[in-house]
Amino acid sequence: MDRRDEEREPQGDDGQGAVPVRVPVAVRYAGGAGQGGHPGLHLITPNHRFARAVLDFEDLRPGAWCCLRFDLASDEDEAASLVADAVAIGFDFLAGDGSSLDLDHVPGLVRSLLDPHVAWIPGPDLTDRPVRIGFRMPEQARALALTVRSWRNTAPVILSDPAILVGRPDPGPPPRRWILDESPVTLRFALPDAVGLVLRGQIYAPEPDEHAARVKLVYRDHAGAQIAPPYPGTVSVPGLGAVVNLSAVPQARRFTLALRPPSGAAFVDLDFGPWEDAPRPNGAELLAEPEIALEDDFRLESLCSDDILDAPAFLARLAERLGLPGAAIADWVPPVASGGVIAPLAGARALRAGTDRGARIDPTGGVALELAGLPVWTLSEGQNWREDPFRSVAWRLAYQSLSWLLPLAALPQGRERAGALAASWSAANPWGQPSDPLSLHPAALAPRAEVLANLLDGEGAERAVITAEVARHGFALAEIVGQNTLARSLTGIQASAALLVLARALPSFPFASFWETLARRSLEQGFEAMLGRDGAFADPALQTRLDLLGHGRTVAEALGDDSPGPMIAARVTAALPGLARLVDPGGRLPSFGDGASPHDLGGWVTRLTRRPDVGALVVACGEVVPEPEASGISTLRYDAPERGWAQFACLHSGQSALGHRDGTSFTFATGGLRWIVDGGGEGTETGAMRHYLLSSRAHNVARPDGREPVAGRAWFTTRVDLDGAQLLAFASNLHGPEYAHARLFLVLDDLAGLAVLDRFVRRGAAGRSISFEGLLHLPPDTLVALSGPHRALARQAGGRLDLRAWTVTGQGGGMDVVIGRSDRPGRMQGFVATGSGGWKAAPVLRYAFTGRGSVCGGLIVAADAEAERRLVHLLGTERVRHLSEPIEPTVP
Repeated sequence: MDRRDEEREPQGDDGQGAVPVRVPVAVRYAGGAGQGGHPGLHLITPNHRFARAVLDFEDLRPGAWCCLRFDLASDEDEAASLVADAVAIGFDFLAGDGSSLDLDHVPGLVRSLLDPHVAWIPGPDLTDRPVRIGFRMPEQARALALTVRSWRNTAPVILSDPAILVGRPDPGPPPRRWILDESPVTLRFALPDAVGLVLRGQIYAPEPDEHAARVKLVYRDHAGAQIAPPYPGTVSVPGLGAVVNLSAVPQARRFTLALRPPSGAAFVDLDFGPWEDAPRPNGAELLAEPEIALEDDFRLESLCSDDILDAPAFLARLAERLGLPGAAIADWVPPVASGGVIAPLAGARALRAGTDRGARIDPTGGVALELAGLPVWTLSEGQNWREDPFRSVAWRLAYQSLSWLLPLAALPQGRERAGALAASWSAANPWGQPSDPLSLHPAALAPRAEVLANLLDGEGAERAVITAEVARHGFALAEIVGQNTLARSLTGIQASAALLVLARALPSFPFASFWETLARRSLEQGFEAMLGRDGAFADPALQTRLDLLGHGRTVAEALGDDSPGPMIAARVTAALPGLARLVDPGGRLPSFGDGASPHDLGGWVTRLTRRPDVGALVVACGEVVPEPEASGISTLRYDAPERGWAQFACLHSGQSALGHRDGTSFTFATGGLRWIVDGGGEGTETGAMRHYLLSSRAHNVARPDGREPVAGRAWFTTRVDLDGAQLLAFASNLHGPEYAHARLFLVLDDLAGLAVLDRFVRRGAAGRSISFEGLLHLPPDTLVALSGPHRALARQAGGRLDLRAWTVTGQGGGMDVVIGRSDRPGRMQGFVATGSGGWKAAPVLRYAFTGRGSVCGGLIVAADAEAERRLVHLLGTERVRHLSEPIEPTVP
């Protein structure tokens, strides 16, 4: 921490210190961008990717959550006003000596190819002012080069007053690091015969070091025996073998290992670690899993060139590059498999929704498809594979994935028809000229690859064509997996699993062994990043968690005892019990980040755990058991015949870069009725509605001064047992460094009611006005009436709920109810997702409080007058009043 930080940083825990602010120390322009008229303004012309302003920031605090803040003015005629990515903000984090850091993950941002990390700014009709982006400074970084880049804007935009607010240290664990002194990294890959590999990565050291680390190479033959060095491009060191030095001069230095295997090599082992004779540990680390690719002659771009190649022609060119005769291609066609081909992606879909019935033969003999929760559509005889009958992205992805060919193939006479349709798709989609560009999206590419591999399990004239298509898909997936860009996502898991399937479906193919080792390494890294040993998840959305567990179970079954199968199985086993306890008696999970689902979630959990009934998975009647806070979701449950079941759940997971702004959102059910629901959903089309469902306006959160939350964390701080109730307290940095935020829930033991309080302290602005707006979403069939500025009544299905504003510090700002407001895309309010890409208008109760420097208030939610009386009494006790005082909670 420098002297300026020490002078301006808050002292103690009173939350009144100023927030350090950093402004650009230098600006550069390119591609037509330039100064916007006077200092502080930057003009970004509409020149996709190329027009950019690069702003340099220095003196940033490693390991702290920061907030980039700026304003963005757009032209009135901007055609991209409703797109989600009108402008790109690229982040290039710099070490102390100015060298760029190629990190695999920065919380709050998305890894990309053009810039190391990126945040997308929506068009002007969807953008809040000012624009705020939260991110966590990497421990290795000291500075930042920020690139404001033209993307889909059609008119100039002006960036004004950019600044970075420097926050407090991260209260959670840091991202995974590969410090070689502590944990050397060992990789093993199978090698295609006489084909080289290229590994690219980066070494970082706290201090520049010419010999920061080394990589030891060992080539092995098919039997696993070591082939003695020397090897091309390496130095042989007595007692160590063949090594390559990895320098860290400058501090962060990229390296490229071009591996030329010696004759007879079938495997290569790479051991990254420190030099054995280093005088002391130097803290050198791999900044990310190395990127792995085949040598340039065997990349898709090189193999296809500018030609439009169908699958058989692609294989012919590949044989030519390998120096093999055309007759060798016949040997690559696998024999008809007697035991079938593994299908982990199809297995995960079956765990999710049961038996797949997406395709069937209708009475006229046509193929009827029911995809993405949309109505039945019959495939025409002359389809061109550009069909889009419902104008739906989700439907197109499902259609292009060809996942519906598997249930079709299971029908009588269906396999022959499925094979013909697969061959038809291949003929209509030469590489580089797809019928539908969405067919190249990994969400369609991975399941389609698995389907094609499974269609090889049977006779048919199309087997040669399908084999060629499987091989082509393998090359595409290997490049996606090798780049590691999707490694921390469910899509990346699916791509790796599909590559494993292809490797095992083509056992005689020269690249199959390489694909398998690449897929297994990627699966290991993906599950380690997304699922902890203790069952903790990296993603807060519950249905995404279920999907991850489903894929984990099917992938582990496919791998068996092969690594990383046992590791994945152990983590899935650790995670399932906590997630299963969240299912309510109606078979639903709390809808954080997912919204209502078309799937039977209780059945989904039952299939995952192989339990006979959902009742065995949930808490017994009358019990109130909190979910362990490590899961990021706290729950309380009550079930008694005289009152009906009740459940409370609060999400306090970290927020992802592109996910829902639902940190500290909660749901509440009592008397067997769901009263407070969460509005956000998945699978919704793009546009204003999708943007709304991702925003905080679709969740039960509080928003200070009208500002959208940013990426960050919420964390559990304390639990207090009271007389007939529990108080749960959480803190968050989701509102940026300017605000210290705490959320408190006072929940009655019988869940007949609760109180929710939010406390905001404006740092460094003790006398400045501060206000916040809280939101409660109720089901669409609920009637809500206001009886004054501080009271409301809700009714549904014979039940009632009383809602009363409660002020601790400051003063109440009144209430209102919004249902289905859609006059302005960026101000939509009063909708909840239906779970199948649609939405319904629903009442949203908005309540507000205002104060100076700090404010604290919220709502009492009670099922009857007695519950309200008990809550009012508890809120007046000294213990609760003390916890709600405007003192910033201590960061753990």
